[in-house]
Amino acid sequence: MVTFFQNVIGFFIAVLVTRKFIGNTFFRRISFLPTTLSVLVAGFLFTLILNPIWGIFDKFLEAIGLGFLVRPWLGTPSIALVVIAIVTSWQYLGTSIIFYTAGIDAIDSEILDAAKIDGAGPLAEIRYIIFPLILPIIGIVTILIFIGDFTQFDIVYAMTSPYANPRYGTDLFGSLFYRAAFFPIGRGGWGMGMGATIATIIFFIVTIGVLLLLFAFRMKGIRRKGEGIE
Repeated sequence: MVTFFQNVIGFFIAVLVTRKFIGNTFFRRISFLPTTLSVLVAGFLFTLILNPIWGIFDKFLEAIGLGFLVRPWLGTPSIALVVIAIVTSWQYLGTSIIFYTAGIDAIDSEILDAAKIDGAGPLAEIRYIIFPLILPIIGIVTILIFIGDFTQFDIVYAMTSPYANPRYGTDLFGSLFYRAAFFPIGRGGWGMGMGATIATIIFFIVTIGVLLLLFAFRMKGIRRKGEGIE
């Protein structure tokens, strides 16, 4: 979910803010604002917003007639991890936007102008020009997101405690490692040996995942270059 939100939504927001319209510079700047917040601060704020008793989000749903959707968002095992994924995506969306904006700005304007003269619409311009040219940047962003997914701990700590409530339903590798290595055995810890085991597993998963992503994007780039030569 985080990979999808940050890549897809970040890409299209970057396309929008690189268009010329009144206020585009302002939107560029504020898009990075959530990323400047501490993860603990962002997690704490969203915990207050989603509080089932006084949280403003449930009050807002009731005010617009969607009271049937009200629920303990961080207390329901089936959706708690989804909520954390959305909060994480929101906070780090600015990083994706910056990368993609820089890539789009680097595209030669003559290429885009020539495409418009040939009758290419906005969707065709995105599909056949912008997307292929910034594919290496998409690869970098995807790898960074992938690594972040396996090293996140502070957002779980801030929103659902080190126990990854409810019932360990929001556990990530980072929170599992912290609890296993540093908590007493009676409170969910397994000792330093198990913590080292989890850390080793994280290392191998991240390493293999990054290598596979690098290979996939490299092959995609070579294929696109071949199509361009043909």
